[in-house]
Amino acid sequence: MKKLLEIKRYSQVFLLFILCTGCENETKKENIKVVETSRTEHLPYYNEESFTPNWLTPGSQEEKDFHKIPDFKLINQLGDTVTQKTFEDKIYVTDFFFTICPGICPQLAESMIKLQEEFKNDDDILLLSHSVMPSTDSVPVLKEYAETHGVIDNKWHLVTGDKKEIYSLGRDQYFVENDLGVPKSIEDFLHTENFLLIDKNKHIRGIYNGLNRASIAQLITDIKNLKIE
Repeated sequence: MKKLLEIKRYSQVFLLFILCTGCENETKKENIKVVETSRTEHLPYYNEESFTPNWLTPGSQEEKDFHKIPDFKLINQLGDTVTQKTFEDKIYVTDFFFTICPGICPQLAESMIKLQEEFKNDDDILLLSHSVMPSTDSVPVLKEYAETHGVIDNKWHLVTGDKKEIYSLGRDQYFVENDLGVPKSIEDFLHTENFLLIDKNKHIRGIYNGLNRASIAQLITDIKNLKIE
């Protein structure tokens, strides 16, 4: 009987040791996770399709000479012309969609709606969604889509225009398609779940998966950090 009690006592001590060790390991894992996901003082800059981060100092000559989104001329859901002047001294998030998309676009719209709600009272933050089917997504079609999705005019611009210009912006300037080394023509459909964060100087400062809640949460955090950079 005495031996049984001793065995039981040793078993309890061993179990307690295992639990404590497990908790300690979890704590270490959590600490490692915090370190891995922590942000530096400034968000990185991007200038090509591999999205390799470039760590530049804001305001430096290197930053001024870095890749910027060039000017463009498109039309939004109100029939107004949208250019880089529309986003002058603004931070904006951009994506690519089409109104009759049955697949990922409804989820992308939900993510944009979340961003709109988060920053609806912040005039420094705008949203820009390019139609990749401009031949069918006319101004009236975009207007109806905007009304259906609760788009705030002049906060969230849904744009149509010249297909070559839109596809060139997406592939050659925003680098939203990550098919590295695979050449694409105007006949190849542009379709992506990526959201891009653009700063007030027209630099790309982040890429995010518009279908992923954690990625959108990170985007919201990065926008807030970019505002105080």
